[in-house]
Amino acid sequence: MTQSSPPRHAVVIGGSMAGLLAAAVLAEHATVTIIDADTLPELPEPRRGLPQARHVHVMWSGGARAIEDILPGIMEDWTAAGAIRRSLPSDLVTKTAQGWIPRYGEKQFNVSCSRDLLDSVVRARVIALEGVSTLQRSRVRSLEGTAARVTGVRVDTPEEEGRLITADLVVDASGRGSRARAWLQALGVDGIRQAEVDSGLVYATRIFEAPAGAHELGFPIVNVQSDPRVAVPGQTATIVPIENGQWQATLSGTRGGQPTADPDEFIPFAKGIRDPIVGELLEGRKPLTDVAVTQGTANRRIFFEKADLPGGFFAVGDSVATFNPLYGQGMTVAAKGLLAVRALLRAKSLAHPPIGMEAQRALAPQVATAWELATSQDILYPGATGMEPRAGAGLLNSYVSRLMTGATTKEELTAAFLEVITMSSPPTHWVKPSVVWQVLRASERGALQAPPLTAAERAVAGLDQEADPVEAR
Repeated sequence: MTQSSPPRHAVVIGGSMAGLLAAAVLAEHATVTIIDADTLPELPEPRRGLPQARHVHVMWSGGARAIEDILPGIMEDWTAAGAIRRSLPSDLVTKTAQGWIPRYGEKQFNVSCSRDLLDSVVRARVIALEGVSTLQRSRVRSLEGTAARVTGVRVDTPEEEGRLITADLVVDASGRGSRARAWLQALGVDGIRQAEVDSGLVYATRIFEAPAGAHELGFPIVNVQSDPRVAVPGQTATIVPIENGQWQATLSGTRGGQPTADPDEFIPFAKGIRDPIVGELLEGRKPLTDVAVTQGTANRRIFFEKADLPGGFFAVGDSVATFNPLYGQGMTVAAKGLLAVRALLRAKSLAHPPIGMEAQRALAPQVATAWELATSQDILYPGATGMEPRAGAGLLNSYVSRLMTGATTKEELTAAFLEVITMSSPPTHWVKPSVVWQVLRASERGALQAPPLTAAERAVAGLDQEADPVEAR
């Protein structure tokens, strides 16, 4: 924005992670108003509008790098607030569909903490940016403008109903409950297509007190995944060490095998899946919360980029696509997509007439990649509903399954697996000649037969110490 250009104003609907990052990107070019229905807390506290924050959230390295690019120093801010940087797979004990992943040296990383902490650190940074303000306890009623151009929003605030806020650009980051399609339809924009794949997944989470010495030891993330190749409900269990010496444990189950809110069933569920290690680790631990349960976790995608959107509008984050939370893609997809929007805005201008449509299209590749990864697996579970896989998906799934088998025994394939799963590289990385060569030679010979916890980790967790499973092959 030059001295001679008129002042620009952008509205961001929703103070979620996606909304905050969008505001940070837009603040280079305009004053920004973030509108949210909640009171945005200053400290890491729950928000009514973000019920999924109660469950495990892991920030993959692909997303962390993108957010660091948007907000330099954010990694240091997170760790200073209590988040834990985890090396992958060094600090990870995970059983994939194909087996246990060895704990090789660092290939990627993630950030482990509560979602409330993740958000609060980003929120503090963004709200402190020059020109960024918030309008809290306020709900957007409608978009203002025409089918050709959005010019602002109508908002119900605590002081005024139907307040008009004009804007050069409106970004919808209001999440899974977004009403953007209805708002656009009211302006005369029709034909916005939606797709859905629903495995019936239910999440249940409880926070426990970690055993003494676990934090100092750097106790790993422990995760047992389901196997979509087997025609039974997919069930998972995960423990993520978070801030304040706590373990956040999340269980999940697809249609016909869902966990419940019954606290007496939490640990038995965890012990009853493909490997009982998560339940065994939780046995005897002091629970610090009740069991929080979330349903309605379908993968849903709205193809805004294929519609004739009005100028001055685009959507981001869960307003565009929601994914099975098991894959941890949402925040990373939003962050990497907004990097593409930032590049677009720097090359052009907020006043460029089709900037909204171009921004929507810039976001689409990241959304499409995550969508394919999530839905190609979820549609395989019994009772799953929604769009069928594309032609050739079976062949691709077979290749990825072989790659994953190799990841249990070959360090090169473990690295390739993590490169894509952490969204550090697109899935095309898996078909590089060097990776294909390793996949063709993949074998499960020598795979780990037990969770690769060290003797020290088993001791601090109070498990039997008959053997060091890292050596069990």
